[in-house]
Amino acid sequence: MVTLLLVGAALLSACSDDSDTSAGTTPDTTIAVDTTPAADTTAAPDTTAAPDTTEGTTDSVAPPDPARPFEVFTPSSYDPATPMPLVILLHGFGASGELQEAFFQLQPLAEERGFLYVHPDGTVNQIGSQFWNATDACCGFQSEVDDVAYLTAIIDQVSAEKNVDPQRIYVMGHSNGGFMSYRMACELAGRVAAIASLAGATFADEDDCAPSEPVSVLQLHGTADETIAYEGGSTPIINGTYPGAAQSTATWAGYNGCATEPTPTGEPIDLLPLIDGAETSVQAYGDCPEGVAVELWTMDGGPHVPALNFPDGSHPMSERILDFLFAHPKG
Repeated sequence: MVTLLLVGAALLSACSDDSDTSAGTTPDTTIAVDTTPAADTTAAPDTTAAPDTTEGTTDSVAPPDPARPFEVFTPSSYDPATPMPLVILLHGFGASGELQEAFFQLQPLAEERGFLYVHPDGTVNQIGSQFWNATDACCGFQSEVDDVAYLTAIIDQVSAEKNVDPQRIYVMGHSNGGFMSYRMACELAGRVAAIASLAGATFADEDDCAPSEPVSVLQLHGTADETIAYEGGSTPIINGTYPGAAQSTATWAGYNGCATEPTPTGEPIDLLPLIDGAETSVQAYGDCPEGVAVELWTMDGGPHVPALNFPDGSHPMSERILDFLFAHPKG
């Protein structure tokens, strides 16, 4: 716990140096990538968030790998006779499930909306950073860890102990966790209904992904992301090049059999409290199979680690991500 708090404090400091919220000024909350082994590109929790007062229970579950235990949050509305959605949140490179929960604050929403919730941890690499062995672009560094098998086993284990709705299993993640969400959509398409990736990307080589059936995809990305660039590229924590946000969604539109070009859908939305106005434009691919969607949400001026918690305590990004996921169960 001490280590987590120290990491969180260091990241919070890195994210709060430029907090000018004057009109027309976009604060720079991007964490610069350091090429030293201590590089950490994850999200810092917002300490202005209200304390957790959720009424559900957090239980340890027999892990598929004894070295990688995890817990499942069960909301107070859970009824063993009624199937309930399962949401898995994946942390960024160098982070942890606990830190990612502090960032997205999904547990109070799990209690409010009624879904089972897991935020597991990746493994530690040779330079001491916790990670997911995700796509050909990020971030295994020739690791042989099978995180698809591990996350699949989590789904199996939670389903064995709780009444999980098999049509409503969702994966979302930030950065390296976003890359891993795409890998789960590729390799577990028959079970994952939808994914959401914040500042991640799909496979660099489209041929490395062969989903067995359509999976709904939401890509959120800031145009001022200096760690995982909106247009794609490469960074010190990436094995090679990675596709941009538009290319990632276009690739999945192709996998899913949707239209080849996206179209704007309605007015921009406001997801980031430190950027004035509605900074996020939404584009969606049409002609997808029934019940399937592929959308790109572009945050104009948004950094890699945006502040998410509004002064009134609301958390619209997390809420809208859940809206997207729950609107797209398996058919």
